[in-house]
Amino acid sequence: MFYREAGQFKTTYASDMAVLPILQDRIGLAVILLIGFVGIPLLGGNFFLQTVMIPFLVFSLAAIGLNILTGYTGLLSLGSGAFMGVGAYACYKLTTIYPGVNIVIWIVASGFFAAAIGVVFGLPSLRIKGFYLIVATLAAQFFLQWSFVRIPWLYNYNASGAIEVPQRLFAGIPLTGANATPVTRYLVLLGIVTFLTWIASNLVHGRIGRSWMAVRDMDIAAELMGIRLLPAKLLAFAVSSFYCGVAGACMMFLWYGGGEANDAFNINQSFTILFMVIIGGLGSLIGSFLGAAFISILPTALKFGVPALGIAIPGTVAEHATYILLGALIIFFLIVEPHGLARLWQIGKQKLRMWPFPY
Repeated sequence: MFYREAGQFKTTYASDMAVLPILQDRIGLAVILLIGFVGIPLLGGNFFLQTVMIPFLVFSLAAIGLNILTGYTGLLSLGSGAFMGVGAYACYKLTTIYPGVNIVIWIVASGFFAAAIGVVFGLPSLRIKGFYLIVATLAAQFFLQWSFVRIPWLYNYNASGAIEVPQRLFAGIPLTGANATPVTRYLVLLGIVTFLTWIASNLVHGRIGRSWMAVRDMDIAAELMGIRLLPAKLLAFAVSSFYCGVAGACMMFLWYGGGEANDAFNINQSFTILFMVIIGGLGSLIGSFLGAAFISILPTALKFGVPALGIAIPGTVAEHATYILLGALIIFFLIVEPHGLARLWQIGKQKLRMWPFPY
């Protein structure tokens, strides 16, 4: 064990590289997990779980995927919705071909199919960047969206292009299908999101994450330092697409229970996930959760929360108000606080940690 002096304190390399080096952060994370796994299932009703918590977890996973690519590696993408669709269709085909395997295994495994597709469309990233890379990923979005409804092997036999989620059991408990309760689907989804967030946190705080951030800051300098740009960028595309693919499978199997590809995985979905990353904070895992929470809860709050205060808002007005607020907030954060809600969260934690002594 090697120690180095820091004033009168002795620290280790392991403590310096720890994901949560501060005791208060570890306690806070434990409290959040306790509330998530115990408090919300006991106190939250089926409506709250189905309309708020499950969408929040699905979008958080997708936002983490895009944040790895855009926030940590600096590669802009508008194909997140399509990669979510790849994961959803891969999970659908796996469950129909091998029905005896646990559905959770297929949900996670579907991310590898999305990762493979992400690597293919990430190949141009070595030669192009910026606006041209956005156009390339946008082409991937339209091509994959076209494939979902034009390639017969992908969709079901009624040629509708829809995903029909079958019922799957685990220890006699329905995990998917009409008989699966919101509490069961929420707990399964929360377990998947917790595990994959732990994996992402270790990636971005380790050697791989440092290479991604070096490429983001200045790719030429990173290459001179010995970082191979093509493997680093392709790995970022693969990991990002993996998370988006798992999020797409979770969306269909643990949230929607089935749906049309053109409705669930279109370009609007890609823009929504991008907005989550911008508002939450680029290059921050907590920012992915904050952005997903804000954008996924905002429509529900406008639709149900405002009328609860005695203010009547028609559904169409609430929908337009959501887009207006999102546009205003994106402009605000891009100008005033480019690091998004994650930076505001960090500032708030620092002030609370120093309270009642501000200096």
